[in-house]
Amino acid sequence: MPKIFIIEDDKKIREELSILLERYDYDCSFSDDFKNIIDIVIKTNPDLVLLDINLPYFDGYHICKEIRKVSNIPIIVVTSRDTDLDELMSINLGADDFIKKPYNPQILLARIKSVLSRYTEQNTSEKLEYKGITLDISKGKVLYNDKETELTKNEFRILHLLIKQSGKIISRNEIMNELWQSDQFVDDNTLTVNIARLRDKLKNIGIKNFIITKRGQGYIVL
Repeated sequence: MPKIFIIEDDKKIREELSILLERYDYDCSFSDDFKNIIDIVIKTNPDLVLLDINLPYFDGYHICKEIRKVSNIPIIVVTSRDTDLDELMSINLGADDFIKKPYNPQILLARIKSVLSRYTEQNTSEKLEYKGITLDISKGKVLYNDKETELTKNEFRILHLLIKQSGKIISRNEIMNELWQSDQFVDDNTLTVNIARLRDKLKNIGIKNFIITKRGQGYIVL
């Protein structure tokens, strides 16, 4: 049974959500200790986190950012905050999906299933090797000539996609769809910044001129 940790301060919503998920064979857990919720989540090590934004002590943005520093646990933000900026901030901080309250229970279940499926597929192989470069999927690191660097979740996804499809030009829209499933709320500069940071990190461990820009087409690794 996949384990889902619910970070929600409204007791009624939390209980209704738990009942729904357990009906579909998910093992749910939660805590009222919001002051220490980040440590509790890490120790619980769930398969997925459902995260509200408006919470005591720390908001969901801070919690998402702190979890992402140490873990690639899938995170779905479930909140009544429904602006485009809320969604953009959530995704840029490392959330895998964003769902607005009130939600259709079947859509929520479908999103959970989809995120878990993607995460499982990405972690089926712990390592990916290409021309002396090793991607350690479980740790989010890149190794090359006895040097290593840690990547953010988005940087790692970009590099993983480009290496898996090496020799093929990957368009910016394809990359954004891989990262965020939709480019609707992601401005073009966000991807540019991720690519630039990724290139800098690779250069720092000796991997130079690896990601090639094809102007007007996208990116490629050869």
